[in-house]
Amino acid sequence: MPTEKINIAIGSDHAGFEYKELLKSYLKDYEVKDFGTHSVDSVDYPDFAHPVASAVESNEFIFGILVCGSANGVAITANKHQKIRAAICWLNEIAALARQHNNANILCIPARFVSEDLARQMTTTFINTPFEGGRHGGRVDKISC
Repeated sequence: MPTEKINIAIGSDHAGFEYKELLKSYLKDYEVKDFGTHSVDSVDYPDFAHPVASAVESNEFIFGILVCGSANGVAITANKHQKIRAAICWLNEIAALARQHNNANILCIPARFVSEDLARQMTTTFINTPFEGGRHGGRVDKISC
């Protein structure tokens, strides 16, 4: 995995905690900042999705990764931020398309519905897949309100 100047903000709720910890270890060659949670104790996902989204939105981090049970809550929350394009991915191909066609900057992983191996694969794909631009660039430019 190329690591030049790629930094990643990561966060989860209690349902995604174990996958977040797994991905932090997997991403050991990158600069990764953990925005929490820090245990499996029940928490509110917006408390962790907003800080990750803010960190990516401000360009402090290139990418974000958010993990919760279904990935819906963290994606909905992150996408409230104007410069965020958070994509729920459950297949490696969807992670690639989220980057290629949507220039997604936050990967949202549904921990209850994908394997650990698939979570690692999607993370690698998401980080290493460039945005294609072209016709997709005009579409992405129309997303913000």
